[in-house]
Amino acid sequence: KMAGSSTPWIGSAYLFLQSTCKTIVLPSLYENSQKKPSVFKALKLALADSTGSVSGVDMLKVHCSQPHLIVQLKFCKQENCRRFLRSYREGALQQSLQNHLQLSLDMTTVPLEMELKAGNEHLDDMLKDEDRCLECIYREKPDRLRDEEITELEECLKSLVVHQSINNNMVVKDHASPNSPSLPYSSQGSSSLSSQVTFIFQGQQFANRTLTPDDHQKFAKLVSKKWKQVGRSLQKYCRGLRDPVIDNLALEYDREGLYEQAYQLLLRFIQSEGKKATIALLIAALEENGLISLAEELLGLHSNEDCS
Repeated sequence: KMAGSSTPWIGSAYLFLQSTCKTIVLPSLYENSQKKPSVFKALKLALADSTGSVSGVDMLKVHCSQPHLIVQLKFCKQENCRRFLRSYREGALQQSLQNHLQLSLDMTTVPLEMELKAGNEHLDDMLKDEDRCLECIYREKPDRLRDEEITELEECLKSLVVHQSINNNMVVKDHASPNSPSLPYSSQGSSSLSSQVTFIFQGQQFANRTLTPDDHQKFAKLVSKKWKQVGRSLQKYCRGLRDPVIDNLALEYDREGLYEQAYQLLLRFIQSEGKKATIALLIAALEENGLISLAEELLGLHSNEDCS
């Protein structure tokens, strides 16, 4: 076995990216302070597409090594890594990243070549043997914490999309043709996942939307003791839930019980984020904490017996 039941599954790999177009040099674009946020946004969205979750794979650092842009990836949970490997093997990740770069950088096309390595192993040579790839990635433990620059870019991404939505509103509409892939973000502006028009859950595509009162009540009724863990997952999208807010909610509504504590948590999220408090963000937080059944309930994949 690759991991004991008590040990979390964590692995690392390096994704090498190179444009096949001589006029597009990815390291140079990333080193350009004005272009860097746009390149980062494309990477973030494509990686989220590959696993179906914004938290499925984490970027620890982006290295510029001509002619390659090299992204150090960290995987938590074997299933997330499997999804990534399938997306990579089938060419979906490459296509997604090309589309996102094209839109983010406002270019006609950004053709890419990709290579995936874990330690000294070239995973492209063994992609058909998924378990072997997983073993190689699992052996390579991340050798660093997330780079401060990545954290700063995450914050920058929120304001970037707001500004771009004003400038690119017509561009987004022009791309919305029957032949084009689903758009990575809408014109409302927000963090990458909250502003996507659609998102993937369990291989299915769902329309993103602002949370409804019905979502709010179902969440409060069904999340039970894990409401705090979900709150901590939502922290990365919501400043209004930073510590010690969650602990304070637990104390303040202790007598009212779990339903009220969970209700107040989501209320804070909605009040803080407004239209940016979307179903995609909540589903990602539920998925991160293993609350798949609740996520399915909110997306209408269950019968409504539990909520009648």
